Amino acid sequence: MERSVTPLERGVLGGLAVFRYLAWAWMAVVLWVSRDELGHPAAALGLCAATAAASLALGAASRWRPALLFRPEVVAAEVGLGAALLVADGWVYGGPHRVALGSAWPIAGALAAGIAGGPVGGAAAGVVIGLGRYGGTRLDDLGSPGLLSLLSTTFLYALAGGAAGLVMRRLQQATDEIAAARAREEVARTLHDGVLQTLAVVQRRSTDSDLAELARTQERELRQFLFGIDRAPGDLLAELRQAAATATARHGLAVEVTAVDDPGEIPADAVRALVGAVGEALTNASKHGDATRAVVFVDPDDDGVQVSVNDDGSGFDVDAVPEGVGLGRSIRGRVAEVGGQVQVRSAPGRGTEVRLTLPR
Repeated sequence: MERSVTPLERGVLGGLAVFRYLAWAWMAVVLWVSRDELGHPAAALGLCAATAAASLALGAASRWRPALLFRPEVVAAEVGLGAALLVADGWVYGGPHRVALGSAWPIAGALAAGIAGGPVGGAAAGVVIGLGRYGGTRLDDLGSPGLLSLLSTTFLYALAGGAAGLVMRRLQQATDEIAAARAREEVARTLHDGVLQTLAVVQRRSTDSDLAELARTQERELRQFLFGIDRAPGDLLAELRQAAATATARHGLAVEVTAVDDPGEIPADAVRALVGAVGEALTNASKHGDATRAVVFVDPDDDGVQVSVNDDGSGFDVDAVPEGVGLGRSIRGRVAEVGGQVQVRSAPGRGTEVRLTLPR
């Protein structure tokens, strides 16, 4: 059973096929220009024809059956042909010549091995092709290049193959991560519009405390699964979702985190300050405002980022009630330390909004 080939691999194999065609075309031009220097023209034409056939066959495979190009025997055949071109170089010309037989075409073998076998496979193929040049010098009666030249050629072939394998692996990892993130985002959007909202309704309306607690637990675990896994350190949205899940677990407060856009890169200390302040605001909403729901809203722009916490609690008179330690130190103090500002808007019976503003 043939392995599956990803769209990324198909695209890379297609690009490699174009490289082979162009390398063969240049090889044909070089042979034509240097035809008077050939000592065995028939052998040169034969190798040129074999290279053309290989280029066409591998190019067709990259389009119709790309999985074939990952088979060890196919990769070995291409590497072998590239090494054979270098081995036959001195003998085919039989005298001084300006460009090696095959020119750039043998590099394709190292690149193909890197794509199929990773950095180690690509580097090993490059060494084999480099040894082909050493073998070619043994057939050349006019003397061989120095050891440094041979080592340099081998190193360059190995470097090309190893780099191709490394780049291919990193591209595939990045593609997989992007696909996973998109899939998780789509699942999160679907569940948020259905399951999460249903669980929130059950918590608010159920008269059965056990059922309400079960719905709360399920909502918390689902939010943790959707938004809490694979979060990068310093990711503001992921950290806020974690803070929301914590508030739900500790206080039974249903918290929704929403954002106008990705806030982008924010210093780690600023993220910690904002998340800590939001966590304290959610605690205050539950303990002092008897809130049942809260929304954390993130609004980034060119000037900075605003994070607001809106709850449906009892609210209070901002001018009449003195600020406690939670608001004064845990919220204002944290945000002020990173150069931000805090605004509190509230009124009795109308809930509370805590707005945190952080400049760029």
